[in-house]
Amino acid sequence: MRLKDKVALITGAGSGIGRQSAILFAKEGAAVLAVDVNDQAAAETAALVRKEGGRAVACHADVSKSVDCQRMVAAAEKEFGKLNVLFNNAGIMHAKDDDAVHTEESVWDITLDVNAKGVFLGCKYGIPALRHAGGGSIVNTASFVARMGAATPQVAYTASKGAVLALTRELAVVHARENIRVNALSPGPLRTELLMSFLNTEEKKQRRLVHVPMGRFGEAHEIAQAALWLASDESSYVTGTEFLVDGGLTAAYVTPE
Repeated sequence: MRLKDKVALITGAGSGIGRQSAILFAKEGAAVLAVDVNDQAAAETAALVRKEGGRAVACHADVSKSVDCQRMVAAAEKEFGKLNVLFNNAGIMHAKDDDAVHTEESVWDITLDVNAKGVFLGCKYGIPALRHAGGGSIVNTASFVARMGAATPQVAYTASKGAVLALTRELAVVHARENIRVNALSPGPLRTELLMSFLNTEEKKQRRLVHVPMGRFGEAHEIAQAALWLASDESSYVTGTEFLVDGGLTAAYVTPE
């Protein structure tokens, strides 16, 4: 088992990448704290893990709030005795996120609060717990749009994911000698509820797919496999990186004819 005897805290665990990662991490031996702002979704994820014989506890947290992030880390240590893996995966993609002219300031604020500040707060309270455990792995969910820009305008989301990449690099350097690794996971476009609700017309979907050499959306379980590798000791000499899992999109980003 690749995460035997490890404890993993996963935010945004109620759906998509977070849920698939919780299930996979548990299969690989980890005890999982399944964190989400949606209590029912978090409970469902924890129940799915336990149904398959794994260990998981649901936890409520709004990652944009300091007190919630402090509480979730404390819950992991209380429930399982330590923290080895912090997967800062929670994120939002606001339906009214657009270009700079049309995006409301409130949309910008909430997007940056969850997607960027949420990673900062997770690390702020998670890093001391990792130190107590003798080190560990932090995985931050970024996105290919932080590198390439989005065909369908979503300026707040793109900016927030760029912030995640920058934060990841700096924290990796700062904490490298503490046996704490920090890496960013950058998925391409996925067939998740989050993205499909944003790409809510066939035209929008095709504007994304035309850029993907594989010609399809990725699946959450495929990203979970990448997160597992970054979380495990198999990536023990990997820190400060951006792990692109994008169907080849960033290798061949072209304008459609």
